[in-house]
Order: sequence, then structure tokens, then C-alpha cells
Amino acid sequence: MEVKIRNRSAFMRVLALGMFLLLVWAYGQLEWGVPQAVRSSVMQGRGKIVTSDGKVLAMSRDGKRVYPQGQIAGQLVGMMGATEGLEGLEAAYNDSLAAGQTLKLTLDTQVQASAEAALARAVPAHRGEFGSVVVLETRTGRVLAAATYPPFDPNQWRRYKPDVWLNRPFVTRFEPGSTVKPLVVAAAMNEGLTTPDTVYSTPMRRFVGGRWGSTIGDAVAHPSSLNTQGVLRYSSNVGMTHIVERFPSEDLYGYLQDYGFGRQMSLPNLPAATGSLQPLARWNDLVRATNSFGQGMSSTNLQLAAAFNVLANDGQYVTPRLVEGAGGVERRNVIRPEVARATRLMLRNVINEGIFAKAGIEGYDLAGKTGTAQTVDANGRYSKTIYDSTFGGFFPAESPRVTIAVMVHGARLDYHGSQLAAPIFKEISADVLSGWAAAPGKSKDD
Repeated sequence: MEVKIRNRSAFMRVLALGMFLLLVWAYGQLEWGVPQAVRSSVMQGRGKIVTSDGKVLAMSRDGKRVYPQGQIAGQLVGMMGATEGLEGLEAAYNDSLAAGQTLKLTLDTQVQASAEAALARAVPAHRGEFGSVVVLETRTGRVLAAATYPPFDPNQWRRYKPDVWLNRPFVTRFEPGSTVKPLVVAAAMNEGLTTPDTVYSTPMRRFVGGRWGSTIGDAVAHPSSLNTQGVLRYSSNVGMTHIVERFPSEDLYGYLQDYGFGRQMSLPNLPAATGSLQPLARWNDLVRATNSFGQGMSSTNLQLAAAFNVLANDGQYVTPRLVEGAGGVERRNVIRPEVARATRLMLRNVINEGIFAKAGIEGYDLAGKTGTAQTVDANGRYSKTIYDSTFGGFFPAESPRVTIAVMVHGARLDYHGSQLAAPIFKEISADVLSGWAAAPGKSKDD
């Protein structure tokens, strides 16, 4: 009897130890992750994310989620947790990917790589904090590239701080600055308020707004009188105040909305921030003037690219799209085709006659506009030390195929748009033209 009791006691101790270890294992799975078998099954059945040229950005292999292109479109793709997407497309299209569907993007891998490489060279060289690029196919709105710096490799996502996960072209807001000027000029021409040859008195300073007004100033020295073409070439804020002086506030506000500012962008499932316009009730002469050169409003880089694309696309707005077959494409006419063409000619001259060394390519017609915008500090005041460098442009100027928007934040060295954002535009444009095997035409001086 005593032997039986000892044997039973030993058996109970072993059983208790086994149950304890089972509880420890179960708690560990709850605390530290999903059972490996379940995780592997979920991962293995998950759909791929691929580019328009067939490159695989995300796939499942041996029960794990892998990202074969590494940093290419890293923030856009996002990453997986144990059983579902945590960020980017992995999260936005979690259900369809979990169902085994392949997600095909409009991205062109070569253009995406070019945009990322241009940012990676320029942003640290100018001691910038971060930057982004958007490249659109002009006629369709297809997103060919949406690049962010610093880079992010979703294979090693735990090594990065959460702010590096951000898909900055879609979610980071900033004041677009002088890149808005040609959009406003085009709207004014569409209303018959100005022409490329209309001449304005342009001192370096001008007071605007009556009793509650302020002095508007220019940064680049220029002649005391400028026509509209000259206003764009020298990026004259003072000149812009003249151009919008007879522009009813509600009409200018409406044009800015038609360009896509202050409106929600239609991108199915994808997180995309919305820039802002001041409420129309607050618009006075000063607000109208500052909005004419992109101050007091905000945009994402995707919104800026879509707005600039109106000029490239003969006056028609087309909604950007990233995922093939996802949602309808919205189109609306903003300005007349002949006005868009006239504006493109002025922007070609802005590069050829002003910043060709920084933004032009010998033998090719590019068009665009720089911006250098003050940023708002923690106290709600404009900083005197931190700027956003921006550029919007397209090519070929006469009949554009590609529209590009560039933004770099917080550069401490040579931060002006012509010094930083414009050369990024130039570098990407050169790569795209090379990919097209496009033969050069006449030089800019012929």
C-alpha cells in the first residue's frame, strides 16, 4: 500500500509539473505572440504586393512575411505583426491580402528607386530632417513613385523609430509656399484678370490689407516692374499681391479647392492626410494675398503633385491612384486647356531663364517652380531658421507625361528651393528620360 501511495504521489507531482509548464507555455503565447503554427499558416496564405513592372515588394515564404526589395517603397508597403498588417498597405489592405489576393500597385520600380536615391543623396548633404517625392503619370494620375527619406526596411521594422514608418508623401502636411504661385496665376488668367505680359509695379516691399494688414516682402532682387512671367521667374510675393488684388476671395478659394487643397483625397483604404485652407469667413485682403504665394495654407506632397498635374494635364484634375483597379478615377476641369498651356510655357521659361543649372537638362524642355516656405514653430509663429524646400514640375513641357513634386524639411545648409528641391527634380527627371531612351532636342538657347 505504501509503495502505491508513493507511486501515485510521484505521478501527481509529474502531472502537476506538466500542467504548470503547459500553463507557462500558454501564458507565454498570450503575452509574447501567437502560436507559431497559427502564425505560419496566416503568413503562408497571405497575398503578394507587386509593382506595375512585376517586382515583388511583399510575399510569404516558409511561413514568414518577407520584403524582397528591402527599402524600396518601405514606408508605402508597411509591415506585418503576428497575424495582420500594422502599417502601410499591409494594414490598409489587410483583409484582401489575408484572403490571398495579390495587390498590384501603379509603382514603377525604377522611378521609385530613382526618387529614393535622389532624396538619400540630397537630404543628408543639406542636413535636412526628412523629405518626400511624388511622381505621377500625367494623363492617368497613376502614382509611379512615392518616396520617403529617411529610408525604411520592413524586414527589420523593429529597429526603426515610429516616425520613420511614416509614409510622408501621403500624410505629412506643410505650407507649399511659392509652388502655389503658378496655380494662382493660371486661375487669374482663366478669369481674365491677368495675362503673361501684364506689367505690375514691384518694389521689394508692399503693405497689404489696410488697418489689419502687413508688409509683404520679396527675397530675390528684381526690377521695379515685372510682367506676370517675371513675377514667376523672380518668385515675387509683391507681384502676386497685385495679381490677386481684383480676384474675389470666394472665387480664388474655389479654385484652390478645385486644385485639391483643403479637400479629402479619394484614395480607397489608404491613410492620406488633408491639407487645409483657412475658412472663407476669415479671408480678407491679407489672407488672399498670403494664400497667393502659398502661406497660411497646407498641403501634403501628394496633394501638391495632383494640383501641379492640373497644369500638366491641360487644366483637368485627375485623382491620383496607387492600387490598380481600386476605386474610380475622379476628373474635373479646373482651367481651360489654353490657359494650362500658357502657364506651362511660363514655367518652362522659369527654368530656362532663371534656374537652368539647378533644374534644367540640356536638350530637354522641363517646366517647374520652386518654393521656400517658413515653418510654424511650437508657439504658432513662423520660424526664422527652419524651412521647407519644395518644387513642382513636369516634362516634356509642351506635352507632359510625368509630374513631380518634391519636399525637404528642415535643411540647415542651402535650404532654398532652387538649391535643394530643384536639383532633386532634375536628377529624377534625368533618370526617367534615360529610361525612356528619349533623344535630346534643341538646346535651350537655340
